[in-house]
Amino acid sequence: MTAKPQNRITALCLLCVLSVLCAFLNLFFGTVPIPADEVWRALTGGEVSKASWAYIVLESRLPSAVTALLCGASLAASGLMLQTVFRNPLAGPSILGITNGASLGVALVMLAMGGVLGTTVLGADLQVAGILAVIVAAFLGSAVVMAVLLMMSGVVRSNAMLLIVGIMFGYLTGSLISLLNVFASSDNVFAYVIWGMGSFSSVSLQQLPWFAGLSLVGLLLSLLLVKPLNALLLGDQYAQNLGFNIRRIRTLLLLSTGLLTAIATAFCGPVAFLGLATPHIARMVMGTENHKLLLPATILTGSLIALLCNVLCMLPSDTILPLNAVTPMIGTPVILYVILCKRS
Repeated sequence: MTAKPQNRITALCLLCVLSVLCAFLNLFFGTVPIPADEVWRALTGGEVSKASWAYIVLESRLPSAVTALLCGASLAASGLMLQTVFRNPLAGPSILGITNGASLGVALVMLAMGGVLGTTVLGADLQVAGILAVIVAAFLGSAVVMAVLLMMSGVVRSNAMLLIVGIMFGYLTGSLISLLNVFASSDNVFAYVIWGMGSFSSVSLQQLPWFAGLSLVGLLLSLLLVKPLNALLLGDQYAQNLGFNIRRIRTLLLLSTGLLTAIATAFCGPVAFLGLATPHIARMVMGTENHKLLLPATILTGSLIALLCNVLCMLPSDTILPLNAVTPMIGTPVILYVILCKRS
C-alpha cells in the first residue's frame, strides 16, 4: 500500500484532529453522567452545579485522558523503534520481554520492599520517593532486558530465535514475580494484581507532571533518532557507511525505548498490544517506511487508540473494565493480519 505525499500529510492532520476529538470524548464521557455544559465549565474554571462533578472532571477524567494520550504514544514509538532496529515486524516491548523486565522491577518495589506508586497515608516526601523508586526499578528492569537483547541480536541472526529469547525472558521474569507473590503480604499482592490489569486512571493529578515530563523526554529522544532509524532500515553496515556510530545509536535506542516502556509500565501497568500493533496500523495508514512521517504518525495513532480504549473501559455504567481486557480486541486482529501478510 502506497500513498502520495500530500495524502500522507492529510493523514497526519486527520490523526491529529481525531486524537483531539477523542481526548475531549474522554473528558465528556464517563461512568458518572455529567452534562456537557457542566464539564465545559469545570474545564474553563467556571462555577459547576455540583462540587463532585468538578472533582471528577479535573481530578479523574483530565489526568486519565492525558495519561492515555502519552502512554499510547510512548508504547507505539517504542514498538516502532524495536521493529526497526531488530528488523522484525513482531518485535515489541511485550513480545521481546522488555515490559516483563519493567514489571519485575515494579514487583521488586511493590512486593519485596512494600513500596507503592502513591498513597494518601504517606507524606508528600515519601510519596515522591515511592514514585521514583518504582520508576527507577521499572527503567532498570527494562534496560537490562533491552541490553541483553541488543547483545543477542549480534549473535543470533534469526529474527524468530530472537523472539524466542524474548519469550524466555518473559517466562523467567514471570516465575520470579510468582516467587515474590508467595512471600509478599496479601495487601501488596492485591495492589500488584490490580496494577497488572492495566489502567490509565492510576495517575493522579499530583503525579501527572512526573509522568508527562518523563514521557515527553523519551518521545523527544525518539524523534531525534529519525535519521539513524531510516539508515538502519538498510542494515547496520549501510548506516555505518553513512557515518553513524552504531554503538552510540544502540545506546540511545536503549535509553529511549527503556525510558518509554518503563514510564508507561510503572504508572499504567503492563499494557498489552499497543506497542506491537500500533506501528503496523500507522504503516497501513501512511504507506511508507520513512520515519520522518512514520514515527509522528505512529505516535498519533498510539495516542488515538489508547484514548479509544480508555473510553471502551468506561462503557459499563457500574464499573470500569481493566485496560488489558480491551487492548487485545484491537491488537489481535492487526497482528493476525500481519502474520498472514508476512507468511511467505
